[in-house]
Amino acid sequence: MAVLPILTGEKIPILRRKSQHVKGVTKEITKLIADMEDTLIHAEGLGLAAPQVGSPLSLCLARIGNRTIALINAEITWQSHETDAMEEGCLSLPGILVTVSRPTSIIVQYTDTKGKMQERSLSDLDARVVQHEIDHLNGILIIDYMLPHSGKNQTVMKI
Repeated sequence: MAVLPILTGEKIPILRRKSQHVKGVTKEITKLIADMEDTLIHAEGLGLAAPQVGSPLSLCLARIGNRTIALINAEITWQSHETDAMEEGCLSLPGILVTVSRPTSIIVQYTDTKGKMQERSLSDLDARVVQHEIDHLNGILIIDYMLPHSGKNQTVMKI
């Protein structure tokens, strides 16, 4: 396992592309997940997507509750009408804070590390982190939301 370099900057091409479908959980995928987890711990973040470490694959990690979960080929299948705006930071855009309005609850489908389809209902911070990471898998960065920085003293999440 290793700490991988995190790509930074809004103009990095891999951060702006839709990620590629993962066909199966191979040894290479398992190693990438382990390396990404080491990287996430080292960076003290709440989530990390494969494109952020230079991989074009549809794979991300998210802190859900007190565990780090790998989500392969994740898709949001439902989202609440209720939204909440919160400042977000991003490991790929250090020093940038953007207020992002997101649904407060979602249902996400994904493949787990054993190759099985899973479905989870998430709310509040857990939902926000997964939505942020799925944005990465679709080439979307927080700066694309273009909501102004509120200037309030809030806890900033490094997602």
